[in-house]
Amino acid sequence: MDTPMDTPLNAPVPPTRKLGAGRGRLLPPRFVGVCMVLVGATLWGLSGTASQRLFDTYHATAPWLVDVRMGFSGLVLLTTVLATQGVRGLFAVWARPKDALALLGFAVLGLYMVQLSYLMSIARGNAAMATFLQYLGPAFVLLYAAWHARRWPTRWESAGLALAVVGTLLLVTNGSWHTVVVPPAALVWGLISAVTLAIYTVAPGRLMRVHGAPAVIGWAMLIGSVVSSLQSPPWRMAGVHPDGAFWALAAFVVILGTLVAFYLYLSSTSRISPVESSLLACVEPLSAAVASVVWLHTQLGAATVVGGLCIVGTVVVLTLQSRRAS
Repeated sequence: MDTPMDTPLNAPVPPTRKLGAGRGRLLPPRFVGVCMVLVGATLWGLSGTASQRLFDTYHATAPWLVDVRMGFSGLVLLTTVLATQGVRGLFAVWARPKDALALLGFAVLGLYMVQLSYLMSIARGNAAMATFLQYLGPAFVLLYAAWHARRWPTRWESAGLALAVVGTLLLVTNGSWHTVVVPPAALVWGLISAVTLAIYTVAPGRLMRVHGAPAVIGWAMLIGSVVSSLQSPPWRMAGVHPDGAFWALAAFVVILGTLVAFYLYLSSTSRISPVESSLLACVEPLSAAVASVVWLHTQLGAATVVGGLCIVGTVVVLTLQSRRAS
């Protein structure tokens, strides 16, 4: 999602006026972009914590939340595409069988699986652990890129991979090499989410360049929702007793934690570089960890925190290496 887009969803918005400033003085676009990506990434992190509350308190299931989250977001994105590009733009991605098959593969193996595995990791563990584990995704992207180019990782890339390995070990053991503090199911789902995040990052590149991210991601979300509804239809909520707080949390995850966060992050790339966006987005796992500790009283050991920071460091190192290479 950190690919700059030239689409209506990513069109510049009027900058906010500075409080107390003279007439005609506006906030610098770069400052607005930094605020956008920080708020968007924080909302992503908080949505994971809100999802954990839905699982722990109300016994909602990950497939149900995936269905609702992807279905609503997909419909909103496709409605936006229809309003801005018309019917032809909406269905253009289905015109060629090759593009249609690529979209189906991305929808199921990329977007649907990354959503499901991430929420399953939260349900089996906690939001902080799941978010840190998912941030191993860039390391898998690097391994794929090196394999595809038939080359060994560079010195900086190797440093990033070493940080990822050390961070993962600290995260799952809390520094005690004879104990695993992360539930095995949460660890497996978290690693799956990292692999599928890599697929999500790499797979749709050509589709997005040709058809635009809103149409591709909108259709992928809708397809993923249909796949998820085969397992957990949105109207089937066995064992769940929703109240006002339940629906407020669900609305936060779907609207603020998905749609608004997605829009803010993509819009930021018209004001700051994709490299800066990627680095600033590292506040996502940090916000998830802080919210888990403060709101849900999740216990995180010192070594676990250091491990999570090592994984965030992996993203920083690989992003800076990418900037040097370009």
